[in-house]
Amino acid sequence: MNDDEPAHLFPDSDTLIPRFREAGEVTLDLHHRDGRVEDRWLQFHPREFELLWRLAEQPGRRVTGKRSFGDRSPARVDPETGSLAVHVSRIRAKLAPFGLARMIAEHSGGGYFLDAAAVPRAFGLSAARSA
Repeated sequence: MNDDEPAHLFPDSDTLIPRFREAGEVTLDLHHRDGRVEDRWLQFHPREFELLWRLAEQPGRRVTGKRSFGDRSPARVDPETGSLAVHVSRIRAKLAPFGLARMIAEHSGGGYFLDAAAVPRAFGLSAARSA
């Protein structure tokens, strides 16, 4: 940064959004707005990506139709239409070939949460590094 640039144009590291986020064995890439398992891209649609990004933000925390995207996204999900369930179903279908569909669990009180404990440890960078 040069001395002529105002400091407010460059937020400190506490306010930056990370480029990558781990969702179990899935690496989410904000730049590509997609996820991958090892070196295979999953081809998420924008709302699928946003939902999984949100779930991965706090694994284990319930996300409902009303709170699925929050104020951060122009996307709106109407809980009455079941569109959240449709997005979850599509994400699960893309995760199924890797045995990861169960990582998005249905909450007994409604909504969904990321259950990283349901993810087999045979995939991903952690398995590759331990070899």
